[in-house]
Amino acid sequence: MIGSAQCSREIYGLAERVGEGIARRGAILICGGLGGVMEGACKGAKAAGGTTVGILPGATAEQANAYVDIPIATGLSLARNLLVVRSSQALIAIEGRYGTLSEIAFSLQLGVPVIGLRTTYSDPQMIRANDAEDAVEQAFASIAGSHAGGSARRRSTA
Repeated sequence: MIGSAQCSREIYGLAERVGEGIARRGAILICGGLGGVMEGACKGAKAAGGTTVGILPGATAEQANAYVDIPIATGLSLARNLLVVRSSQALIAIEGRYGTLSEIAFSLQLGVPVIGLRTTYSDPQMIRANDAEDAVEQAFASIAGSHAGGSARRRSTA
């Protein structure tokens, strides 16, 4: 799950619904661990009984939002965006600014499926979603497609 650390109430609610959907599918929600879209997604995942991981830009776990179960303090600043991408099997991007754009770019270059929900960035490789439920469905369909005939390890998505 990727998106801005600051967002409107509407976008926060959208992120919550995506987080809920991810948790209901039995996956681990991975994000940057801060506020805004990341917090909304973590809150939704926790409400649905899920597990959340926050890959933080700073050197301390205290900057994680209240809904992060596993804070990973990297001390890497924006470079942690690559870790979010590498730790994910698919990404759902909601709105976002430059940090989100960098994660989208890493994802597209590395072949990690990206589902865009109200994003301004457009690329032919990006999958577009109409709403939170469609975004979750598209993410899991892309994971299933990439794991056809593969292992049955626990799924994670961001």
